[in-house]
Amino acid sequence: MSEHNKLKTTKMNYDKDRPKAENPLKIMDLTLRDGHQSLFATRGRTEDMIPIAEKIDQIGFWAVETWGGATFDTTHRYLNEDPWERIRTLKRYIKNTPFSMLLRAQNLVGYRNYADDLAEAFVERSAINGIDVFRTFDALNDYRNFETVVPIIKKCGKHFQGCICYTMTEPRMGGEVYNIDYYVNKAKELAKMGADTICIKDMAGLIAPYDAYALIKALKEAVSIPIHLHSHFTSGMASMSHLKAIEAGVDIIDTCMSPYAYRTSHPAIEPLVMTLLGTDRDTGFDIKALAEINAILEKEIMPKYRHLLDDTKMSIIDINVLLHQTPGGMLSNLINQLREMDALDKIDEVYKELPRVRKDLGQIPLVTPTSQIVGIQTVNNVLFDEDKERYKMITGQVKDLCYGLYGKTAVPINPEVIKKALKGYPRGEEPITCRPAEVLTPELKKAQEEIKELAVDIDDEILYAIFPVTGKKYLKYKYGKEKVPKEMLPKTLEDAKAELELITKAKAGLLVEKKEMKEYQEECENLREFKVFVDDDYFKVGVEEIGGAPVVSYVQPAAPLAPVPAAAPKPAPAPAAPAAEKPAAAPAAASASGGSPLAAPLPGLIIDYKVKEGDSVKKGDTVVILEAMKMENTLGAHTDGVIKEIKYESGDNVAKGDVLCVIG
Repeated sequence: MSEHNKLKTTKMNYDKDRPKAENPLKIMDLTLRDGHQSLFATRGRTEDMIPIAEKIDQIGFWAVETWGGATFDTTHRYLNEDPWERIRTLKRYIKNTPFSMLLRAQNLVGYRNYADDLAEAFVERSAINGIDVFRTFDALNDYRNFETVVPIIKKCGKHFQGCICYTMTEPRMGGEVYNIDYYVNKAKELAKMGADTICIKDMAGLIAPYDAYALIKALKEAVSIPIHLHSHFTSGMASMSHLKAIEAGVDIIDTCMSPYAYRTSHPAIEPLVMTLLGTDRDTGFDIKALAEINAILEKEIMPKYRHLLDDTKMSIIDINVLLHQTPGGMLSNLINQLREMDALDKIDEVYKELPRVRKDLGQIPLVTPTSQIVGIQTVNNVLFDEDKERYKMITGQVKDLCYGLYGKTAVPINPEVIKKALKGYPRGEEPITCRPAEVLTPELKKAQEEIKELAVDIDDEILYAIFPVTGKKYLKYKYGKEKVPKEMLPKTLEDAKAELELITKAKAGLLVEKKEMKEYQEECENLREFKVFVDDDYFKVGVEEIGGAPVVSYVQPAAPLAPVPAAAPKPAPAPAAPAAEKPAAAPAAASASGGSPLAAPLPGLIIDYKVKEGDSVKKGDTVVILEAMKMENTLGAHTDGVIKEIKYESGDNVAKGDVLCVIG
């Protein structure tokens, strides 16, 4: 530790003798937003934040992150919660600590750039509802996408924190693209835009300790405004990088309460508080107060979300992130997507393809939404490409990226990918070079007209404008037009404990009480015994026929078999009919009527059908837009014909292989 960080007393009574720091490190708590977004898919409910809200307010955090990122999406899509109400509710409990949100610049809290009128309205309503600090980033570090939202932040008298998304093309910071000059120049741009603070947003936990030191030093020399470091723990380096950044003079650090920390989340606050105790960067935080919050989270809150945690890994770090650079939350989504498609065995191919796709798409940083853009396109390439054709199934967002709707990439996009992606693209086949939102038409008034029969206020209208499909569905739940699905209802602590008990019993084979074999045999009148052979073992299986149908009564490991001489080979039997896979009802019906089914190539959400029953289509014509992991896939007609039947509606979820429509 450097000289100025040495303890000022060798013997210190924690409560009485703790000296006040000369330059205390400021901390922003991410527990209520990025913590649960990183660890359990942003499923944290407002009701589970209230028990700790007042206690968090008493700690002395610089700010507490409560909103933005994926919270706006998941609250209404999965939790049956109004995202706006979350801010208002928490504000009643956290009265002294500023609220921070993660704003994706012109992307707002969605996955594309929205028109200027909608962006302005969203930022203004966020400020009115209670957001104080707008942590603003652009996935491409293209600050033209700040030009609409920043003036509204300033007009509302709020704090504008400008972010630089941290990424690399080399094993460490440097090379021709993402070197120290790149970050210093970006910081100077943000300073000119009036940033109140500058944040290095290390979304994948890539920044190495000595690079953190060098970067913070350079930024502190280049600009006069405070510097904030945000680094996920994924690779295991973040805690070390925090310390080196503190030595270099960083002003603010992000942490989480320990139950919501580590893995793909952030370093925990408690070890850092104790590390800096008595130094000139001492936070001044009360470790006992933090312990009280942790006890509530650990005992009363986290058990409700245990089923969402990834317990398949022994290690709490993932060094592979240093190779593929995919943020932890995105990686878990990719794995789930492959699992749903019965293609989890392709994960190594996905890892190999990721850097190739990223390079093709301009070496873009991997953060929402670009991490999804690169990740889903990578999965599509692995699953659908052929030897002679790459990028066979290009998502709508990759097409938008190639057109320039997200902004300018650090290096040019592969021209061959641009040519293929923009073939037949509705806006044109030549990329734009202007600010992306300049080609977008106003969209708020149109959305207001579409939802006027359901929306009650401007916040409802903005929700629908950003998420038309899931937003409309939620508003129907909110106003009692449709019944809320059971899976969207909250879980009680008792429910969670009962589920955990069942899982524990199941793993131990204790789900059903065992009876002695004699008891079974005495109860069974029509007991028959079979021997079942599995590899080199066999089991005795007791089967009782009740009402004609055999019922398994017990399974008992049998004694090892003595070696059996090899029998003379028997004539091969006639080939049996292959085992029938579970048939989909729709294809069978289609076949009977002479139609040809268009099946979903991957699981997802129906966004919109571009045809109706009775329409004529040519092969390749767009039929339906299918959203998979927030990215849109345009599915074309696989044959000429007439749309004979449409099987789903906008907002319906479908599995891989489900028949979307029938073309006859």
